[in-house]
Amino acid sequence: MHMFKKILAVAAMMLAVSSFAAVDVNKGSAADLDGVKGVGPSLSKRILDARAQGEFKDWGDFMSRVKGVKAKAATKLSGQGLTVNGKSFDDTAFIDKAGKVDAKAHAAAKAK
Repeated sequence: MHMFKKILAVAAMMLAVSSFAAVDVNKGSAADLDGVKGVGPSLSKRILDARAQGEFKDWGDFMSRVKGVKAKAATKLSGQGLTVNGKSFDDTAFIDKAGKVDAKAHAAAKAK
C-alpha cells in the first residue's frame, strides 16, 4: 500500500509538470499568452502590439516596452511560465528601488 502511494504521488507530480508549459513572449499567440496565469486579454494585446515593433531582446527590453510590467509582475509572470527568448526573469541586479529595470545598466552589462 505504501508503494502505491509513492507511485501515485510521482504520477501526480509528472502530470503537474507536463501541464506546465512555458510560453515565450516572442513566439506565443494571444491564446498562448492568455493561458499564462496573470496575463489577460489586455496584457496579451499590449505584448503583441509591442512585439509588432520587433522581437523582445530580453526581460529588460520587454519591461521597458510593455506598459504595466515591472519587476514584481515580471517575477510572477516568469514563475507562471512566461519567458523572453526562452529565459526566465532573473535580472534582479538591474532593478531600481521603484521596481523598474535600470535599462542603461542592463544594456551595458549585456554589451560586455
